[in-house]
Amino acid sequence: MSDGWINAIQGDASLRERVSFVGAVDLDQARAQAAANRLGGDVAYGADMNDVIGQSEPDLVFDLVSPDARLKVVTQALMAGCHVLSEKPMALSLDDGRHLVGLARLTDRKHAIVQNRRFNDGVRRMKALVEAGAVGRLNAIHTDFFVGAHFGGFRDVMDNVLLVDMAIHTFDAARFVSGKEPLAVYCHEHNPESSWFRHGSVANAIFELSDEVVLTYRGSWSAEGANTSWNAHWRVVGSKGTILWDGENSLEAFLVQDGDGLLREARRIEIPPAPDATQTNGHASVIRSFLDAVDNGHQPETSGADNLKSLAMVFAAIESAKKATRVEIRV
Repeated sequence: MSDGWINAIQGDASLRERVSFVGAVDLDQARAQAAANRLGGDVAYGADMNDVIGQSEPDLVFDLVSPDARLKVVTQALMAGCHVLSEKPMALSLDDGRHLVGLARLTDRKHAIVQNRRFNDGVRRMKALVEAGAVGRLNAIHTDFFVGAHFGGFRDVMDNVLLVDMAIHTFDAARFVSGKEPLAVYCHEHNPESSWFRHGSVANAIFELSDEVVLTYRGSWSAEGANTSWNAHWRVVGSKGTILWDGENSLEAFLVQDGDGLLREARRIEIPPAPDATQTNGHASVIRSFLDAVDNGHQPETSGADNLKSLAMVFAAIESAKKATRVEIRV
């Protein structure tokens, strides 16, 4: 994961001017040293986070650890007076998430999560269309995610691996596009015999959102062949039309015409560019947004407080799957 972050910063001229790496931490000392060597300059490194923070005195910490270490790492960074930008999920329980949000508030530090799907051209453009009422009143969002992902490592042995480590991207992006609040969910989760994951590689969920909007999610991390985009396939349904996005470059919107008959004719409508092109570069845009929040004193778009709502969707879905019943979502 560190490669994606480093590449995003080193590949963006404006970020290179704003970010100076001063330390690298890994439980494996050799990996920490290798990271420091790659970052160049006078970069402290080691296996103990508090020691490295003491040596390097950073303003902010990029948290790229595995989910089981996140609570400890983010707590240490916030208590040391650092702002923190974390990988997802922000925590492995809603209580831990609440704790981190409260700690960020107590220490007066910025705490945000890398929900980089929000900073995608397709997502930004869908949100703009929905907000403009281009397809009428929003009724539903349907998403499909099918990827045969052979990671190895910690994901292979995680509980609820799809819901915790991947589905939150789609849940968070759907919250963003719709502008609605999550209210309840019914979810079925399982792990096929053919799955190479230990637990929960498949999930199907129906979410009730505010204003009677429905979100459906069909997902699998053990579906071989015919992969969807990592961003999922989307169908956004309004009272006057539909938006289709393949998760990559194909974004279309269709508006029905006035008239009689069983099926109304629909015309493809032109979709404007994203309102701000600087907000459509994935990791680089997330990091830029976070730095802007630190510099200007406002809350980041993907703050921990906001992300609690997406995390609550995940854990409500897990509870629903365990109990085989509808579960209300409480942040």
